[in-house]
Amino acid sequence: MVFSSIIFIFKFLPLFFLLYGICPFRWKNACLFIGSLIFYFYGVTENPFYFFLFLFLIVINYIFGGLIGRSRRKSKKMLAMGIVYNLSWLVLFKYLGFIIQILSQLLNIFGFSVNFPPYQPVLPLGISFYTFQAVSYLIDVYRRRVPYERSLSGFGMYISMFPQLIAGPIVTYSAMKNQIRKRRISFSMIEDGFREFTIGLGMKVLIANQVGGLWRNVETIGFESISTPLAWMGLIAFSLQIYFDFYGYSLMAKGLGAILGFKLPCNFAHPYMSTSMTEFWRRWHITLGSWFREYIYIPLGGNRKGFCRTLRNHLVVWLLTGLWHGASWNFVLWGVSLFILILIEKLGMGKILAHYPVIGHIYMLFAIPLTWMLFAITDLSQTGVYIQRLFPFFGNPGRFVYYAGDYLKYGRLYGVSISIGLIFSTYGSRKLYNRWKNSPVSAFVLLAVFWGCIYCIKKGMDDPFLYFRF
Repeated sequence: MVFSSIIFIFKFLPLFFLLYGICPFRWKNACLFIGSLIFYFYGVTENPFYFFLFLFLIVINYIFGGLIGRSRRKSKKMLAMGIVYNLSWLVLFKYLGFIIQILSQLLNIFGFSVNFPPYQPVLPLGISFYTFQAVSYLIDVYRRRVPYERSLSGFGMYISMFPQLIAGPIVTYSAMKNQIRKRRISFSMIEDGFREFTIGLGMKVLIANQVGGLWRNVETIGFESISTPLAWMGLIAFSLQIYFDFYGYSLMAKGLGAILGFKLPCNFAHPYMSTSMTEFWRRWHITLGSWFREYIYIPLGGNRKGFCRTLRNHLVVWLLTGLWHGASWNFVLWGVSLFILILIEKLGMGKILAHYPVIGHIYMLFAIPLTWMLFAITDLSQTGVYIQRLFPFFGNPGRFVYYAGDYLKYGRLYGVSISIGLIFSTYGSRKLYNRWKNSPVSAFVLLAVFWGCIYCIKKGMDDPFLYFRF
C-alpha cells in the first residue's frame, strides 16, 4: 500500500483516522501500532514471512532495550547482541548476494573455478529504515540518553508508525519519546498536515512520475543509441525524478504525522540550490546524514584525532552511505565519488565556492547529475557508455552522436515537465506558497492538485517510490 494509491487515500486513511480520532488518548498508541501493522501486512502480502519477521524484530528489540536499560553490568554485551541481531537480517536479505558475488570473483582470480548459485531474495519492505531506527534506540538506551520504553505498544508504534515506516524520515527514539507519551492534536496541525500531504502527493505524481518517463525512455532506447543532448536531458530528468519522488514522500509522511499529532523532522532543505557537495549532503536526506554522523562518524572519532583519522572516518561514512542505498559496485563507486568531491572541497575548493556562489552553482549543475548517474546505472560497463555519450569528444571520431533529432522529440514531450521540476526545486515556489498559505487561492490550488493527482493515479500514471527498493 503506497501513499499515492486509491486504496490508501480513500479506504485506509479515512477508516484509520476515524478510529484514531475516537480513541481515548491512552489507546492512541495501540491504535496507531495496530494500524501500522495492518499497513505493513498489506505491503508484504506476497511474502507474509516478512510481516512476522518485522513483528519479531519489534519484540526482540523491546526486550533488548529493557535488558540494556535495567542492567549496567551486562548492557554492553546486550547492546552488541541486539545490534548483531538487527544487522544480520539486513545482511541476509540485502548484502549476502553481493558478498557471495565478491567471494566468487576472488576465488576465480586465484584460480578456483567456483560459481555460486545466484542469491537475490526480495528485500523486505522498509528494512533499511526500521533497522536503523531499532539500532539507534538500543545505542541511545545504552548511552543513557533515553530511558528504555516500558510500553510494548509505545515501542512498537515508534518502530512501525506507518507515515515513516517504509521510506523514512529516519527518526530516533530520543526525538520521539516525549511525543509517544504526550502530544496535542490541534485543528491547525491537521490542516497543515493535509496541506503538506497534498503538496507531497503533487510532487510525486505530477512532477516525479511525469519527468521520470524521460529517463525510462532513455533506458529503453539504449545508451548506445542516444545523442549527447538527450543523454544530458536524461540525467537532468533522473535528478529531478529522484528528488521529487523522495521529497514528495517525505512531505506526505510529515503531513500524515502532523495529522496524528507528531512533528516529524524535515528531510530536505532545497538541496539543488547548494553551492557545494558538502552543502548538498547537509540538505539531502537530512535524517540519514544525521544518523551516520551520530552513530558512525562521531564514535569513530569525528574530526578530533588528526587529518588522517578524519579522512578515514569520512571514507567509512561515505562507503556505508553508498552501501546503504544498494548492494552493488555502482553504489560503492557512488559513495567513493562523493567522498572524493567532499575531500577536494575540504582541501580548499569549498572556500572558493562559498566566496563565489555563482561558480558554486555552475559546479553543482554538473556535479549533481553526474553523481546521480553512478547511482542510477547499476551496470558499470553501461556507465562507461553513458559517460562517452555525455562527453563524446573523448571517444573515437565518428563513433558517437553529437546531435540527432531525438532530443528535439523528447524535448517536446518532456520540456514542460522538466521546466516545472526546475522551478519547484528552487526557493521561490515555497516562498510563494508561504506568502499565500492562508488565502483561499492556496486552498483552491491545493484542491486542484489533489484531484489532478487522483486523476493521474486512476489513469495508471503512477510509479512506485524509488526509495522503496532501499
